[in-house]
Amino acid sequence: MLIKIGIDPVLVTIGGLKIHWYGIMIALGLYAGIQVALRDAARRGINKDQLMNLALLAAVLGIAGGRLYYVVQNNPGFYWHHPAEIIAVWQGGMAFFGAMFGGALAVAIAAWRWRMPFWSLLDVGALGMTIGQAIGRVGNIINGDIVGYRTNGWGFEYTNPNTFGPINVPVQPASLYELLISLALFLLLWNLRTRIHPEGMLAMIYIVLYSISQFFIFFLRDNIIILGGLKQAQVTSLVVIALTLPVIAYLLRKERLAPQGNHGVSEPAGRAALSGE
Repeated sequence: MLIKIGIDPVLVTIGGLKIHWYGIMIALGLYAGIQVALRDAARRGINKDQLMNLALLAAVLGIAGGRLYYVVQNNPGFYWHHPAEIIAVWQGGMAFFGAMFGGALAVAIAAWRWRMPFWSLLDVGALGMTIGQAIGRVGNIINGDIVGYRTNGWGFEYTNPNTFGPINVPVQPASLYELLISLALFLLLWNLRTRIHPEGMLAMIYIVLYSISQFFIFFLRDNIIILGGLKQAQVTSLVVIALTLPVIAYLLRKERLAPQGNHGVSEPAGRAALSGE
């Protein structure tokens, strides 16, 4: 069964200003992610005003990281000769691993500058990123900028001449798969958030599961092969998993050595850290 998508990626043009569906979905995704993060932050005792400051920084660094990583893994030679296109995020083209790296940098800066609890922020950020990513994928579906290989069966077929995908060619709906993966991860993390310890473990579970999903889904996505039959995102997935496993071991060891019942947070220092004081 083919689903034909004829939506113009541009929602409306006002003078010389074009408002893209993708940009709207990114904005909605950021809003939803912040709201989810705020809701869980209250339970963890994170200061909401500080979290809003972090959210702004994470949005900037996340979008910048996502775009730059996309440029690196998708024909960097073209962007070298057309540098103005690097900042054209409204046309689609964001690599979520880059957004994760940018968001992690923002968390590190906030933990250092505002003395916020690093591991708790990572957990809150993981919840916000999953729901935000799911909403953002709706923009990818409309754009046609994330497609799989050509198919003779189930898939998407883009018919609008302004689409970023191939016109009138049935393709695997990779963007839909990405959306469903993000929703599944959000539901899983949301249900685990009060049961997983120590702080930071929720984020590590997200990173590992997301990386595994990317490794397999890129066998369907039409991207350039770079190493041993693997694509850039698949190589990145393997590296990220390899780097995350020692962090998980560290957190588990810290939890095991912590006083029983504190889950690695001491009193009263733990209370001060969670409140951002």
